[in-house]
Amino acid sequence: MSGERKVVCVTGASGFIASWLVKLLLQRDYIVKATVRDPNDPKKTEHLFSLDGAKDRLHLFKADLLEEGCFDPVIDGCEGVFHTASPVLYSFIDPQSTCLHISGRTNCSCRPAVKGTLNVLKSCARYPTVKRVVLTSSMAAVLCNGRPLTSNVVVDETWFSDPLVCEEIKGWYFLSKTLAEEAAWKFAKANGIEY
Repeated sequence: MSGERKVVCVTGASGFIASWLVKLLLQRDYIVKATVRDPNDPKKTEHLFSLDGAKDRLHLFKADLLEEGCFDPVIDGCEGVFHTASPVLYSFIDPQSTCLHISGRTNCSCRPAVKGTLNVLKSCARYPTVKRVVLTSSMAAVLCNGRPLTSNVVVDETWFSDPLVCEEIKGWYFLSKTLAEEAAWKFAKANGIEY
C-alpha cells in the first residue's frame, strides 16, 4: 500500500469474527480503530495486542452499543466501518424475563441489537469520510421463515427470517438479528449509506 494509511473501524473487536478481521486489516497495513466493552480487560484484549502490527496501528476504544454518539470519536476519520458487535447475551434470554429486568417492555431483548446497530450507523452518517459500512449478519437472519429446509434448498439473499416465526418458536437470537438487519437496511437506504 502506498501513501497514507487508510483508517477503518471494527466494532466488537474482541469477538471471534472481529478478531480475525482486525488481524487481516493489520496485515493489509490499515490503521484499525476498534471498539470493545472494556479496553482494560486483558482477557478480552490480549489476543488483539498480540497481532502483528497492533503495537503501532491498533487503537482500542471503549464503546457501548446502547449509548448514542459514543462511536463518533472512533468513526471520525475512518473510510470504512465493519460493524460486528451485537449484544448476544440478551438475545438468548426470553424477552418476558429480560424485559422485567430491563424496561418492562415486550421483546426488549431485541432492542439492544437494533438500537446498537442504529447507533453505529448514525455515527457513520455523521462523517463524510466513511465510504463503506460492512454489517456482519448471521444465518439467523435468513433461516427462520417457516420454509422447509430440505437437502435441495439453497439459502441465499432471497431468504429472510420472519419475525413472527421467530417469536412463535421463541428464537430470540434469530429475532434480534433479523430486526437489526432490517433496521440497518432501512437506515442505510434513507441516509444514502452504501451497502
